[in-house]
Amino acid sequence: MSPAPICRLTSTRTRPRYRPVLVRPRSPKGRAVETARRLAEEYPDAACALVHRNPFELLAATILSAQANDEQVNKVTPALFARFPAAADLAGASTAELEDLIKTLGLFRSKARSLVGMAAALTDRHGGEVPSSMEDLTALPGVGRKTANVVRSVALGEPGLPVDTHVTRLSRRLGMTEQTDPVKIEHELNAMIPPTDRGAFSLRLILHGRQTCIARRPRCPDCVLCDFCPSSLV
Repeated sequence: MSPAPICRLTSTRTRPRYRPVLVRPRSPKGRAVETARRLAEEYPDAACALVHRNPFELLAATILSAQANDEQVNKVTPALFARFPAAADLAGASTAELEDLIKTLGLFRSKARSLVGMAAALTDRHGGEVPSSMEDLTALPGVGRKTANVVRSVALGEPGLPVDTHVTRLSRRLGMTEQTDPVKIEHELNAMIPPTDRGAFSLRLILHGRQTCIARRPRCPDCVLCDFCPSSLV
């Protein structure tokens, strides 16, 4: 299987491309539904930017992505997966060798320990296969809900809505939630977005957060959501 494509973000917009609606959504759910609809038009081909060939590789890459960007992770994973292509291989790795392979990433020492622990648990508990349930995934060393949701939604075809800093920022700016805790945000968004759409919704929020609704100086004039966003600066 060939590696998943990396998302390419390009924009030639010079003015807003939103389509004003007669009745703008006022409720959190209404804003979430309209956000999902418009971002699906804006980013129809949104995909995970972490290059991977199978659920195991995505799980490892997502662990590595903490406090690192996708491009940085994609630079180290080819050598990592060439050396340790399966969970059983990684479970037997020395942390010193792993640290050398991933030393360009932040927190590389703790990540090396998490990778070995995760791989050992996969081998011992699941025969080297990545489980699909949230309970089993979050029981693995180094795996929290965000990582589990990435793997479930991207690699396993299961419902999952990963909440990162972009999803947190946009969901609050757009008035979909007032929560600050990622788990509470996930639960509130899950109540508004159909299970089959949750993974794509998260990916599109992340892309929009990287390209337009950035943390500082959001590009509101270029935003497809600015006509109903309560935080809009235009």
